[in-house]
Amino acid sequence: MTGEMDEEGFAEAFGAFFGEIHTYVAQRLGTDHAEDIVAETFLTAYRKRASYDPSRAAVRAWLYGIATNLIGKHRRLEARTLQALGRCRPDTDTPGHEDTVAVRVSAQSLRPELAAALAELDRRDRDVLLLVALAGLSHDEIAAALGIPYGTVGSRLNRARKKLRALLGEVVLAHG
Repeated sequence: MTGEMDEEGFAEAFGAFFGEIHTYVAQRLGTDHAEDIVAETFLTAYRKRASYDPSRAAVRAWLYGIATNLIGKHRRLEARTLQALGRCRPDTDTPGHEDTVAVRVSAQSLRPELAAALAELDRRDRDVLLLVALAGLSHDEIAAALGIPYGTVGSRLNRARKKLRALLGEVVLAHG
């Protein structure tokens, strides 16, 4: 069933998913860029609400797909951020609770080894891995969000985990 998402439905989606989409984007690009990308995500969703098809994807997966596509436009920024974080130590001198929380949910909190390894992944594999690890999406939700077959999600996730294991040595990644 294809139908326009009404104003009330959009407002509900915004209220329900803004926080988790923001957290996901902040973890991918850092808190400095999250506000703009999340605003652009919901603006895009609002503009495209007439073409939203609930039979293809749940609202949550649809929003993650939009956010991931917008992050894709900023991939060079993400890769540079991950590479830079791979070369330095995270700031452990963070004063105050608010700053501590902000650091925890940002790309800047990644261990340098993990950040460098993530930067080495193919962008498509990294998207799938981070949608599982950061957003907690299921394989079905990722397939819907990215518009790829279910089996491709598993392949990309397996390839990303294998490469991370090789890059990180003995670090064992949890099966998600």
